Amino acid sequence: MQLDSIAFVAADTKIAQDAMYRLKHRYGHIAPDKADVIVALGGDGFMLETLHRYMGRKVPIYGMNRGTVGFLMNEFREMDLTDRIAEAQTVELHPLQMEAHTVSGESLCALAINEVSLLRETRQAAKLRIKVDGVERLAELVCDGALVCTPAGSTAYNLSAHGPILPMGSGLLALTPISPFRPRRWRGALLPHGAEVVFQIENPEKRPVSAVADYTEVRDVSSVKIREDRSMKIKLLFDPEHNLEERILKEQFVE
Repeated sequence: MQLDSIAFVAADTKIAQDAMYRLKHRYGHIAPDKADVIVALGGDGFMLETLHRYMGRKVPIYGMNRGTVGFLMNEFREMDLTDRIAEAQTVELHPLQMEAHTVSGESLCALAINEVSLLRETRQAAKLRIKVDGVERLAELVCDGALVCTPAGSTAYNLSAHGPILPMGSGLLALTPISPFRPRRWRGALLPHGAEVVFQIENPEKRPVSAVADYTEVRDVSSVKIREDRSMKIKLLFDPEHNLEERILKEQFVE
């Protein structure tokens, strides 16, 4: 890729801030709203924040791990950064759009790169009715919650909830229950990426549910509509030897 200017952004941790200081000194720095590429220093949480913050710019983002897991990040090295960025492989992601309606009548929209999750707010289990493309597919799911995730997010919360790992480019979304009580054996569904999922919350006053798009939470929802937003495109850069598709594939063979 063509590279004339780099912007550096970092998490608030000392290790990330120190790395940004050294990299700015070595490579120079330009404001993120004018740069050709943004280098994000931190962990996966900070990478999600960065992707959301600069989503409208459609600028490529290259992450280097100065956090914990760093699944969405490249290995941190100070040397040869411009060469690594120039040789990096681009992965294009489309976020999920959440449209949440609350018991009080509010409507709120938010985007999610990993997943949209519904979670019970109290000790009582949630009761959800699920429609896909206007067709009722599950009349009642009694559970702690449920989520819809992208392939990029399938190794995050979805995997912890025993959902399937989705390869990049699979053209699929995963619909995964969280601690289902009834039907107890239902493990979720794989949906085409163009599907529209609607959750209807049954008896929301007695069994309140919140909806979360990555880190944007809406409390006391009555219904939630989720679909992939193909108009939004996110570009992530990965070193060829550690590309995202290979990482997701490896996760399926972890003991």
